This record gives sequence, structure tokens and C-alpha cells, in this order.
Amino acid sequence: MSYENAWLTYRMRQDSRDKKYFSKVYAEDESIVAVTAVKELERAGREILGVRMEQAGCAAEAGICLRLVSDPAIGEEGYQLREEEGCITISSEGARGLLYGSFALIRRLQMELPLEGLCMLETPSNPLRMLNHWDNMDGSIERGYSGNSFFFKDEKVIVDERTRAYARMAASVGINASVINNVNVRGNATKLITEEYGKELREMSEIFAEYGIRLFLSLNFAAPMELGGLDSADPLDGQVAAWWKDTMEDIFRRIPNLGGFLVKADSEGRPGPFTYGRTHADGANVLADAAAPYGGIIIWRCFVYNCQQDWRDRKTDRARAGYDNFMPLDGKFRDNVILQIKNGPMDFQVREPVSSLLGGLTDTNQILEVQIAQEYTGQQRHVCYLIPMFKEILGFHTYCCGGQDTVADIVSGRTWGQKSCGMAAVANTGNDDNWTGHDLAAANLYGFGRLSFQTDAGARELAEEWAACTFGNDRVVTETVTKILMMSWPAYEKYTAPLGIGWMVNPNHHYGPNVDGYEYDRWGTYHRADHLGLGIDRSRQGTGYAQQYRKENADLYEDIKTCPEELLLFFHYIPYTYRLKSGKTLIQHIYDTHFEGAGDVESMDILWSSLEGKIPERVYKRVKERLEHQKEHSKEWRDQINTYFFRKSMIPDEKGRQIY
Repeated sequence: MSYENAWLTYRMRQDSRDKKYFSKVYAEDESIVAVTAVKELERAGREILGVRMEQAGCAAEAGICLRLVSDPAIGEEGYQLREEEGCITISSEGARGLLYGSFALIRRLQMELPLEGLCMLETPSNPLRMLNHWDNMDGSIERGYSGNSFFFKDEKVIVDERTRAYARMAASVGINASVINNVNVRGNATKLITEEYGKELREMSEIFAEYGIRLFLSLNFAAPMELGGLDSADPLDGQVAAWWKDTMEDIFRRIPNLGGFLVKADSEGRPGPFTYGRTHADGANVLADAAAPYGGIIIWRCFVYNCQQDWRDRKTDRARAGYDNFMPLDGKFRDNVILQIKNGPMDFQVREPVSSLLGGLTDTNQILEVQIAQEYTGQQRHVCYLIPMFKEILGFHTYCCGGQDTVADIVSGRTWGQKSCGMAAVANTGNDDNWTGHDLAAANLYGFGRLSFQTDAGARELAEEWAACTFGNDRVVTETVTKILMMSWPAYEKYTAPLGIGWMVNPNHHYGPNVDGYEYDRWGTYHRADHLGLGIDRSRQGTGYAQQYRKENADLYEDIKTCPEELLLFFHYIPYTYRLKSGKTLIQHIYDTHFEGAGDVESMDILWSSLEGKIPERVYKRVKERLEHQKEHSKEWRDQINTYFFRKSMIPDEKGRQIY
């Protein structure tokens, strides 16, 4: 199975600068992760500088020294890089920190940044930095846009060289945990916790361990019935608890590098504790108690809502479901349970408010869940760089306390002093040669890893890093690719969903414009457009969702005049003739932004065309083909949305452009 090396594609440099550092390496630690760090340094020296590193007999002889230190300011996953008298020392309290420090040094080498006089200290912002793969055992990937799974095929677990290449790529940006199977656990995936797949999973976990990554599995809550032959999966049934205890003892014994389990329950038809009149805390805690003796973690997703909503009902609101279900349970979960909370209250739309649970919960471990798989943001056929969105989410002030109140503070554990927390992303990888289908989509994978490790890193900074490491350190290429990336999310928002409304997509596969695609269904995803206006009233007079936030944000969202305009239609029904702060009417804003967005894609295509001959031809052609598709598809979005609202409102475009 072929694969490319993404941002770990090393290019030989012609200068001799930095060769002295890569002459000899010495590692004080002999652990498997430290050995991996040395191998990565040796590979970089060979492929970038053309030198073969030797093992030094002592630190004094080395050009690069990996040193374990006792320094809480660095920690087990942090690292310090320091150059003195011709030697670079990578220091950490743990082997994973030595590995991350080695990759950071290699990154600087790729970008041709100076190493002389180097002095930097970096510690991870989040304890858990996780990828969630929605891979199925038949080889398909739910919401997968980059080919098929490289973890599974024909109901078998695959372990090969690509497994190692994946672990290497993930570790290079600081990922330390990976859930390899879909949260919708069905069929043979339920058996992943049995001995049937034990040999392959142990092999995979051992490869992951070399790169400091813990293996996680998604779990079927109904496993006691489907595997154990019990009559129920009631979490308060003693037989069920005993079955989970035995099962956990068995799997943690067989797979020592197992981190724990991810669970989706009582959502979209998945089984859960509601069947037995129990709470999510009851469901999570029975698993947590069974996993606790082995250091196991239970990650419980908060994606729970009433999927039988009647479209005629204007009070029930899917956006409320996470808060309504989990806030009453705050403080009732075991210490080794983490609630995984989507960034918004709906489902990975191009623009949503931050989930009200983030800032609501005060006594429960939390992970922020984002999606880099682009389910609703172009499915890796459109370029849509999502790191600027993630930066806005992380910087959102929740007003949950007097000091550290941003989402970044909460999920890092700084706000409430929690240690089991962090960030997770629904992954965008598959078995395509370039891993992510669209070559530029790899910027989201890279950016998520780097951002989860260092949340104060800038979106543009990370785009520049990725571009330089991926395409070579050519200033023109880096600047052009970065410009395209930074244009892409705003452009996608302009030509798709206005002012936070979302959901104007084709049902089921979620690709392409369909304004009324979800307007009369049971999933609670409505825009409520009529001949006078559109939007959802989520104020006190409407569904009341705005009041789930703390007072400062509740007051902000409650009032049409103070509600941020990018979220105006999420929180309010607005007449087409309402004038925005720009002076434009709502309907004119819709027309203008959809024309602007399609125009932005034209500009992105021209920018990419300017790079012909400056990057590998196969990469140039792959991206060019996708941009050509995006250019035409953005026009389809523009014309369908504008036509729909022209026919609803019968208000013409002030600029006289063609609307059908």
C-alpha cells in the first residue's frame, strides 16, 4: 500500500550549515520512544543534510544530546532545545518530550531556521491530543473523503508499514492518542475487545507505543448482550458490571498500551443507558470502574439529542440537548471519565456558537471535539483550512470564572485543575497516497496536532510551517499556499451558509447545496425561511437556548442589536429588510457574500496556477483538479442560495447581477 510522507517529506539541502550538529548523537535514555527519537534525527540528518550520524560515547562528544532532566517546568511531554558551543541539547522529563523535541528540531531544519544560539522551551497545552477515526471494519470510513481505511479491510485489522508511517506522522505534531474505529460500533467492530483481534491490536499498539501514542477503541454499549449473552446492558445490573470488569481485565492484560475507550450512547440509534432509565453518569461509571485498575480512561461523547423532533414544533431545540442532558450530571462522573464535547451545539457546521456546555460544566473532565474531516465544509474536495475556526473557538470567553475562562483554559485543565482533558479531532485520513485526498487538507491534520500541543500558536504561523515543510522552503510557494489557506474558510462560509444558519446541504451525504434538504425532517436542523425573513428564535421567547450560557454571553446573544452578526441567524429570526451594521439589508448581504465567495475561489485558483513548475507536478495537478471543481461548485452554491432567497423574498439584487 503506497503512501507519501506529507510534511515529513525531506529535501536535500545544498549548504553545509548545521551538518556539525548531526555528526553524532547521544541519548541518556534507552527507552523505546527515545530510540525512536534518535532514529528520526538520524533519518533527518541523512535525508536533509546528507550526513550519517554516529552514536556518541558520551554527551561531550555529541552534536545532539537527548537528556532526561528533573524539571517540572518542562514536564514529561515538554521539551527544551538549547544550543551551546556547537552542541544541541534536547531536554525533557520523559521520553515523549525527547521525541517531540526531536521533531521540533527537525522542523526547524526543514524550514532552514537558525540553530546556532537556539534556546526554546515548549510544553503541551493539553494532556490529551487525540485523533478519532471513523473507520469501519469492512474498510469503509464514515465521512471519509480520502479513500478507504488503512486500519481495517474485509473485517480484518491491518498492521503494516503504513501503520508505522501514520504513527510517525501523528507523533511529529504532538498527537499522543488515537481511536482507530468508528464511534458507531456495529458487527465485528464490537469484537475488537475480544481475543479474536488481540494479536493484531497488540502489534498495532506496540508500533504506536514507539511513537508515544496510546491506542483507544470505540466501544459498543450493548456488548454485554451481543458478546456476553446477557439479557440486558443495564449499567446498574450486577451481572453487567461483573461482565465489564472481566472484559476490561482481559483486554488491558492483552494490550498493555491500551489507553481506554470512546463511547457514543443514546444518539442516532446507538444503544445506551436511557434504555434502562439510567443516566449517562450511570453508563459511563460502570465502564470507568472496570477500567480504573489499569489506568484506563472512558471518553463519553456528549452528542446526544432527540432525533424524533417534529418540524412543526418551534420550542424543542436540538441545540439545547447537550446542556440539558449533561449539566444536571456535573460532578457525578468518575475521575477517569472525560466528556467529549463538540465545539458547537449542532454538528460541525461552518459557523456555530461555542457549545454552552463548555463553560457550564465545572466539576467534570472535558475534551473539545472538532472535525477536520470536513463533513460540512467541503469534504476535502473544497479547500477549507479550519485552524482559524479552531482558534476562535479556543479563544472564546465563557465567563465561567474570574480568570482563566476561555475554552482553551477549560479543556487544558487550567481553569478547574483537571488532568484528564484535552482536544480531539475527527480525522481526515484514508489510504489515498497523500493521506487526505486533497493535498491542502493535510494542513488541517498538521494544524490540529500542532494547535492541540500549543494552543497559542497562530493559524497563519501554522499554515506557513506546514507549507514550508510540505513543499520545501521556497518563500514564494510558502506565501502563496498560506494565502490560499487563510482565504479558504471565510470563502467557504460566504458561498454556503449565511450568518450562522448552516444545514443547507443535501441530506445523508451532506455535500452540495439543498436549502430545504433538512427543513422538514426529524433531525432538528431548520432555517425557518419564509417570504419575510429567516432564522431561528433561540431567545427567551423562542427555544431559550441563548439562556444556557452564563449571563454575559446570554445577554449578548439574547439581543438582536448585540448578537454577533456572524451568528445572527442562529439566534434570531431576521426580516430580509433588516439592516446590518454594514448598512446592507439582510437579503443584500446574502446576495453579496455568495458572489464574493465564488469570486474568492476564482482568486485561489489563480494563485495556485502561479505555482506550476514550483512544486511536484503530481501534487500540482491533484490540487488544480480539486480547485477547478471547487470553482464550479461554489457557483452552484451561489446560484442556488441566491435564487432560493430571491424567490422567497422577491427583493431584487441592488447590483443587478444575474439571479435565476
